[in-house]
Amino acid sequence: MTLPFVTPQDIRTALLLREEIALLDLRHEAAFAAGHPLFAANMAADRIAIEATIRLPRKNVPIVLYDAGERLVEPAAERFADLGYGNISALGGGLQAWRAAGYEVFQDVNSYAKAFGELVESRRHTPSLTADEVAALIADKANVAILDVRRFDEYATMNIPGSVSVPGAELVLRAGRAAPDPDTTIIVNCAGRTRSIIGTQSLINAGVTNKVRALRNGTIGWTLAKHGLERGADRRGGIGAVDGARDKARDVAYRAGVRHIGQREAAALAAQGGRTLYRFDVRPEEEYTAGHLKGFRHYPGGQLVQEIDMAAPVRGARILLSDDKSVRADMTASWLAQMAWEVYVLDGGYDGALEVGPPQPLSKPDPSHRYRRPYEGIDVAREAMQAYLDWEYGLVEQLRRDATHGFSVI
Repeated sequence: MTLPFVTPQDIRTALLLREEIALLDLRHEAAFAAGHPLFAANMAADRIAIEATIRLPRKNVPIVLYDAGERLVEPAAERFADLGYGNISALGGGLQAWRAAGYEVFQDVNSYAKAFGELVESRRHTPSLTADEVAALIADKANVAILDVRRFDEYATMNIPGSVSVPGAELVLRAGRAAPDPDTTIIVNCAGRTRSIIGTQSLINAGVTNKVRALRNGTIGWTLAKHGLERGADRRGGIGAVDGARDKARDVAYRAGVRHIGQREAAALAAQGGRTLYRFDVRPEEEYTAGHLKGFRHYPGGQLVQEIDMAAPVRGARILLSDDKSVRADMTASWLAQMAWEVYVLDGGYDGALEVGPPQPLSKPDPSHRYRRPYEGIDVAREAMQAYLDWEYGLVEQLRRDATHGFSVI
């Protein structure tokens, strides 16, 4: 098939004007992680039939395909056309043309969420403690609560000794039970930096009265400081909201520009065929399985912020979040709005008929094509961990040079 071509300048214009665009890198994840435009999303050519309908819900969304010379574009365009997508073009010259235009290329996966986290820390001076400082507090049996904001499976693989699993968007809803004493210092950790920064700042933004600190550099920093990790832990933080959590979370969302809408407005959004609408239920899997609103895909809030390029590859689309307690949706929405998404929170809806059943996850790609994250597992080389941290520390400056992000920090 004959494809129209767009230039790197055309893509940059669409990003700056916040027009909808799905800039898709057709290489496998490991190659994608070696370098890509900031708002590119990875959809390997051999995964299109599996992923496209879920990740690209509007069939006439503008799709721009590229590779780095592997000749993946034309066959991929045919696959998209067979699935009913009708607005497909190619980046003329591929990734090489993007580089030749002088535009920034970002490494790793979930790059713009990680860059945003670094921007939050630089703007808000998010407080943190080093691994040695946290280890000393643990040794002294200080009044601290260590809250791990990663997915539970990540936590169970390896965690800071004594920590409790409280995945990201659950923090404001569960911190009151995890640290009921206002004199307790809450320490928030993830594997690296992003989720601990966002988690710490979430509690601060919501007005939690406890002292809150991030574990600087997460389990990577802990390992590099030669402290031991716990394996196989199963401690989960129960629900116990901080005082006034619902109102505090809504206020944070309001300050970020999030809008609350009802069922009628939500139906009107869904009916607008010229715009892409992503609908996500941000609660934990067990709550989703017990009953969820029709048409809402499961994506826990903390992971949604971290993996927004994977969940919503159409930059410029709209996002609608649901949560029966509102707190998690509001806190998640507040971050997405600061990342320049048009985001809404649905009020109510859970008093009617609900669908019951587990999420329908995408099948995982071939492990041989997957990018090995330097912050996962227990056998990662120290050099890779340190290189990853060095890369993260440089992201704010790279954002400045790229200048397409539109991020704001409240």
